[in-house]
Amino acid sequence: MSRHGVTASRSHPRSGPEQGSNRSWGVPSLGLLWMALALALPDSLVLWTPAGAHPLPAQGHPAIFSRTVLQLQNTFGLWNLSCPACKGLFTAIDFGLQKEPNVARVGSLAIKLCKLLKIAPPTVCQSAVQLFEDDMVEVWRRSVLSPSEACGLLLGSTCGRWDIFSSWNVSLPAVPKPSPQPPKPPAPGAPVSRILFLTDLHWDRDYLEGTDPDCEDPLCCRRGSGLPPPSRPGAGYWGEYSKCDLPLRTLESLLSGLGPAGPFDMVYWTGDIPAHNVWHQSRQDQLRALNTVTALVKKYLGPVPVYPAVGNHESTPVNGFPPPFIEGNHSSRWLYEAMAQAWEPWLPAEALHTLRIGGFYALSPRPGLRLISLNMNFCSRENFWLLINSTDPAGQLQWLVGELQAAEDRGDKVHIIGHIPPGHCLKSWSWNYYRIVARYENTVAGQFFGHTHVDEFEVFYDEETLSRPVSVAFLAPSATTYISLNPGYRVYQIDGNYSGSSHVVLDHETYILNLTQANEPGATPHWHLLYRARETYGLPNALPAAWHDLVYRMRGDTRLFQTFWFLYHKGHPPSEPCGTPCRLATLCAQLSARSDSPALCRHLVPDPSLSDVQSLRPRPPFC
Repeated sequence: MSRHGVTASRSHPRSGPEQGSNRSWGVPSLGLLWMALALALPDSLVLWTPAGAHPLPAQGHPAIFSRTVLQLQNTFGLWNLSCPACKGLFTAIDFGLQKEPNVARVGSLAIKLCKLLKIAPPTVCQSAVQLFEDDMVEVWRRSVLSPSEACGLLLGSTCGRWDIFSSWNVSLPAVPKPSPQPPKPPAPGAPVSRILFLTDLHWDRDYLEGTDPDCEDPLCCRRGSGLPPPSRPGAGYWGEYSKCDLPLRTLESLLSGLGPAGPFDMVYWTGDIPAHNVWHQSRQDQLRALNTVTALVKKYLGPVPVYPAVGNHESTPVNGFPPPFIEGNHSSRWLYEAMAQAWEPWLPAEALHTLRIGGFYALSPRPGLRLISLNMNFCSRENFWLLINSTDPAGQLQWLVGELQAAEDRGDKVHIIGHIPPGHCLKSWSWNYYRIVARYENTVAGQFFGHTHVDEFEVFYDEETLSRPVSVAFLAPSATTYISLNPGYRVYQIDGNYSGSSHVVLDHETYILNLTQANEPGATPHWHLLYRARETYGLPNALPAAWHDLVYRMRGDTRLFQTFWFLYHKGHPPSEPCGTPCRLATLCAQLSARSDSPALCRHLVPDPSLSDVQSLRPRPPFC
């Protein structure tokens, strides 16, 4: 099938607003729609559980499916469910869901199972299911997952084949790739631009000093968290080292204290404005966060142009970003339209047009430079709407190819910004993006992402040998403390605005607020420089090869790695030591700009017993 220039490998249609119904998971005695909600709840609830800001095993869809299916099988005896009965039940559910009262019954079942499986506290189960159920049922109805596929997922391959996320490829132009032309160092005295980078602000309007930072809910330090035991202090005034987000005063302190880090030529702002109370959010809540924080940015940055990208927390339910062909109340039009209105002073008409359609845009902030803001929710493992169709949603990657080819034809350079890093995306999306970056290595001058809340990077290599670094994606640390981090922000030094500029990153600086000091009685917040990349790591420049070499230097130099580990956590690392598997997994992640690609780390791990270290790819639980 071909769609928007994208080829999918399946023999039957994968997408379209008129496709059949999704039949996801089930329980024979109570109805099987729990599966659909189970798809969302493990990602949206289980991953809230604080485990410290350090690497965890990868938890993509297959791992989540397997874990939850096993729980359901053990709990409800699904091992005894026959294949014909399973298919019959899924077919019956399809008809039953055409009746609205059954949606409420499904929600009731999901709440019971959420409590039984202890996915979250009971009150969170209740609120989350009620928030998710309508969208999840709509996804179920529209998806192409057949009874055979659903039962293959549930009971094994002998009952059917489960292949929701099959592979697909974008089409690249027939124009031959130019010979690689590494950027030359700028001449002494050449202009240098400073770009402020903000990401993952996560404003919690219910943050309350003195409340329990270790409550049972997925987000604490807020009204409803209760008071801590007498033996433990409550939440600090400016923030807390726990599973807590930020009060507005801390974000205002950040923005009002930017002076020593400036002046800035531009601002890249890659989303995640609302807090992590994702079980209890409304569209009104999300729009309040969008407009309040946007107004704060405008207040303190004044005439400096700001270029935003859409985060996964901007919508509600969280991670729910349907492709543009989903219309009506389920569409994301309410969000994109509000963004277009809020950001109109910063974006030209051409950018506002595609923002309103799919949450992405391109513009030219200065001569010779094109900025592309991607909606990375269309690559997200947690975007349950992609169960309908994960093949280049919204045609965004094909659009990206067109933008890059046009930039190459003009001789322009391109910066790409987005929220979720490419290495954290669904496999086919990630591999296609990787191929695009490799094809346009002379054009892509910089990539900038957030989402993980920690300070890291992802190196891209040529596809032929996977040995020549061609690009690097910088993953900047979060403003929020969630989980157990100092608040922070990033400043990039870029080859400046002049004819022939490479527009590449020359260096970067990270600034933090030390919460221990800020929360002392009578203290005032002081945002200070934590480190400069080239100086701290001894880099000759900030080009891809330098970051590649840094990873291999850290493999053999544990002291250098411990410096990286400290800065990775914005100066507040976990108390647990990072042993050899943790260290190799962390280093592997810096080389893994495409998802599920063990070959990227093949030279990093000399010990054969650790050859699958890529499967330990760090994926912090607070995205």
